[in-house]
Amino acid sequence: MQYRELGKTGKQVSVIGLGCEHLDGADYDTVKSVLDTAIEGGVNILDVFMPGKDVRENIAKALGARRKDVMIQGHIGSTDVNQQYDISRDMPVVKRYFEDMLRIYGGYIDFGMMFFIDSDKDYQGVFETGFIEYVQFLKKEGYIGHIGFSSHNPETAMKVIRTGVPEMLMFSINPAFDMLPSEAYALSQLETGFQKELFQGINPKRAELYKLCEKEQVGITVMKTLGGGKLVSPEHTPFEKPMTVPQCVHYALSRPAVASVLLGSRSAKEAKQALSYLSSSEQEKDYSGVLGTLRNDFKGNCVYCGHCQPCPAEIDIAAVNKYLDIARLQPDAVPPSIRSHYNSLGHSGADCIACGSCEEKCPFGVPVIENMAQAARLFE
Repeated sequence: MQYRELGKTGKQVSVIGLGCEHLDGADYDTVKSVLDTAIEGGVNILDVFMPGKDVRENIAKALGARRKDVMIQGHIGSTDVNQQYDISRDMPVVKRYFEDMLRIYGGYIDFGMMFFIDSDKDYQGVFETGFIEYVQFLKKEGYIGHIGFSSHNPETAMKVIRTGVPEMLMFSINPAFDMLPSEAYALSQLETGFQKELFQGINPKRAELYKLCEKEQVGITVMKTLGGGKLVSPEHTPFEKPMTVPQCVHYALSRPAVASVLLGSRSAKEAKQALSYLSSSEQEKDYSGVLGTLRNDFKGNCVYCGHCQPCPAEIDIAAVNKYLDIARLQPDAVPPSIRSHYNSLGHSGADCIACGSCEEKCPFGVPVIENMAQAARLFE
């Protein structure tokens, strides 16, 4: 397993995590087999947003003494008062459901996630009511370790991050979502099918969100990595050919600030398939061939695919481009964290020998040599 630091939380999380939604309604033996497979494979982060008591207790029972070995994302405001997976900002209801989760998982939740902030109305329901005071109380009293939130809307997510409250974000990331206009609601695409005529290259708002998270050290955990299974389906993919699971995972892990991809598993077999990403070759992970069919939409923009490697000067070109993109948001005041990340690279933009090997291999026409020189000027 590989591990990454989750923003400024100081926690090292497995790059493959477990989204537990598909365990809802499963019998205990199935829940235990999935958790056993995931944990034995090095998974140490679980997302438990489901409000149902049975699934929460099955997960807790299956964990047993291993509860201390994993970190749980528990969602504040996830209820089933009216129907399954309902959202509530009614404080007595919110407290009842979350405090029952605390009871089930030993009185502590590692990441307290403010549930489903997708619109201005959602934002107001959290930050203009007693909801946010309750969340901060949970953190102050040690019932939760860190404050996070979940969202599918880049503009609303940026608004929440700019409050300075959250340390992490659970966000829906996949190539199809990233190419939708920010006003097109991503989740509706899962119900109706992707409208590829809306694709416009990487949406600027989503790109800005990822860069803002990296700049502010807000770690991202990823949901909807496979687009509800549509991206890996020959019948439903919006691309010329379906992606593979390793390609989808690698795309998400290539975005700035992303620490972990939380894949859902209905069985131990599916959990093993998720973990197979770790043994996939670089060629098997390479998603540029899929996005390359839309190369006009991406022309000149680095998508951090690594197709430019290997570099004769041993520069991690995708990483340099990533930090350069973030620095370009404030070229006169490069964030110290980004400068530190850049300086920790084994080889920098200044090491570029301008051989052009990378530009010949890049499917998107990125001016790599020019970018390396600019990175050297900005950072060095």
